[in-house]
Amino acid sequence: MQDLKGKTAVITGGASGIGLASARAMAAEGMRVVLADIEQAALDTAVAEIASLGAEVIGIQTDVGELDQVQHLA
Repeated sequence: MQDLKGKTAVITGGASGIGLASARAMAAEGMRVVLADIEQAALDTAVAEIASLGAEVIGIQTDVGELDQVQHLA
């Protein structure tokens, strides 16, 4: 597998389900993780979980159906 340590992953839907599972896996590979999700409370919980794994992580509340919010995420 390619060395992903130090690279950054941006994950939409990152507060639950496949997005959160992906964030866990990427954090385990040493990646920095940016989580985006529409649900702020779930996002805060997910950020705390990923941070507890020792990863550098931030969460940005984002509705991917809104262009201005996606541009802000970028």
